[in-house]
Amino acid sequence: MKALILSGGKGTRLRPITHTSAKQLVPIANKPIIFYGIEAIRASGITDVGIVVGDTEAEIRAAVGDGSAFGIKVTYIRQDAPRGLAHAVKVSQGFLGEDTFVMYLGDNLILDGITPLVEEFRRDRPNSQILLARVPHPEEFGVAELDGDRIKRLVEKPKEPKSDLALVGVYMFDATIFEAVDAIKPSFRNELEITDAIQHLIDRGRVVRHHIIDGWWKDTGKLEDILEANRMVLSRAKRSLQGTLDAQTKAEGEVIVSKGTVVKNSILRGPLTLGERCVIENSYIGPFSSIYDDVTIRNSEIEHSIVLERCTIQDVPVRIEASLIGKEVSIQRSQRKPSAYRFMLGDSSLVDVL
Repeated sequence: MKALILSGGKGTRLRPITHTSAKQLVPIANKPIIFYGIEAIRASGITDVGIVVGDTEAEIRAAVGDGSAFGIKVTYIRQDAPRGLAHAVKVSQGFLGEDTFVMYLGDNLILDGITPLVEEFRRDRPNSQILLARVPHPEEFGVAELDGDRIKRLVEKPKEPKSDLALVGVYMFDATIFEAVDAIKPSFRNELEITDAIQHLIDRGRVVRHHIIDGWWKDTGKLEDILEANRMVLSRAKRSLQGTLDAQTKAEGEVIVSKGTVVKNSILRGPLTLGERCVIENSYIGPFSSIYDDVTIRNSEIEHSIVLERCTIQDVPVRIEASLIGKEVSIQRSQRKPSAYRFMLGDSSLVDVL
């Protein structure tokens, strides 16, 4: 059995972060999202993995490499444009051959992994197995309509959903899926929809099973989803203090301080994680915060936020919260007069001011 990880989307809902970085590499608890998927696939016993890449191929290759660090073998598959999930399957046929496979969306996170689901698919050997989860806003997802225990219909982002069962970003197929992706036509979005391909299997009497998951799952396509995923992963954090904390610093709860990080006269209230070589002085780092490597925070407060590498935050007079701060950002209080806000912001930025 093989795996296919999709990592070719543009991440428009996470701009401006994704103007300069792949959405699959945004860190959750200081680990790129895609790494969670890779680890879940490896834990299920699959080691032959294809990664579908697009414009951010170089970044994905740099982060994942040949897969040996994860105990897998990686093959990179180029998709010329994000033309839909079924199109990604189509361009991967040479890699997949006649093998069964798991397709995993690289920006999805299933907290408890997929091992039991893969084992179920291997045991029962349907043509396809899809995962469903109940969601509050099904119109944002592919939605399944059930007739008893049978899948009746799949609809991509319906305006008026017939159920609250959304397709989770993990699918399992045998080689009959290639017949389906060859048969369907592009949708109104000009994409080959995986929902249409699965519907083709259903309409032709193929065996398509579904599994409603009750564990935690998140499609991390939006800021609030990224922050919730970060919160959920950090809720399982275990205290580890490898850095240097002075006598005036208080570390409360499940706090992770990585090697090379120095904390002085500050309050760390977990769960939170500080990366390597950070400097924290006279500051408060609150719960559900992930501070990546080489970040400096002085005379400031932050909580429930993600800060990427090489940022500097200093002398900020109000607490920062519910924020995603990109690489090499500087946030500081200006001492100049007259008092004024001065911004240099990327496309699609959001700034709240007091």
